[in-house]
Amino acid sequence: MSEPTEKSLFDAPPMGEQERMVEAILFASTEPVTLAELLSRMPHGCDPAEALVTLRRRYDGRGVQLLKVGDAYAFRTAADLGYLMQKEVTEARKLSRAAIETLAIVAYHQPVTRAEIEEIRGVAVSRGTIDQLLELDWIRLGRRRMTPGRPVTFVVTPHFLDHFGLESARDLPGIKELRAAGLLDSRPLPGGLGGPSDEDEATTGQSELFED
Repeated sequence: MSEPTEKSLFDAPPMGEQERMVEAILFASTEPVTLAELLSRMPHGCDPAEALVTLRRRYDGRGVQLLKVGDAYAFRTAADLGYLMQKEVTEARKLSRAAIETLAIVAYHQPVTRAEIEEIRGVAVSRGTIDQLLELDWIRLGRRRMTPGRPVTFVVTPHFLDHFGLESARDLPGIKELRAAGLLDSRPLPGGLGGPSDEDEATTGQSELFED
């Protein structure tokens, strides 16, 4: 009869325990946590990616759900229960019309340069508008274009995706979804915003989407 193998100090904990670790880290974190961060905080040999798959299934359909936000993960209130949290909102900070238009252009056309934003809007973009969106952490600097002058580009941030409950910018709603949700109004935005569909109609009502 073979001798029982001695458990190494470097053996990874059972998967059930790894799931509990990931669950604890995500609940305690105020910001979405990346896979690399989970790996750095968990014992050697753990597989947080597998634990995340199981946890996402376990929380599917519950009041709290495990969502992917960009390349990170976070627990968030189920979208259909968001109305229960409205009393906790202490301040509704609205963006200026220029900031709304600029943010919409970056979201739907990223990566986009300042000159391209101005071309789409048809007017100059003030430094204050860009600074406001950078301060809110809704846009950030992207890679420089390999063109004369190497202009910097702008892209939306994980904070922007998290605020609107999106996994990636590809999940931005199309015009039909915006209309069905009652987020379109009669105010025209500059031509060329062009959401994922109905490009000729994409110039209306984007502002309500970003006035949270």
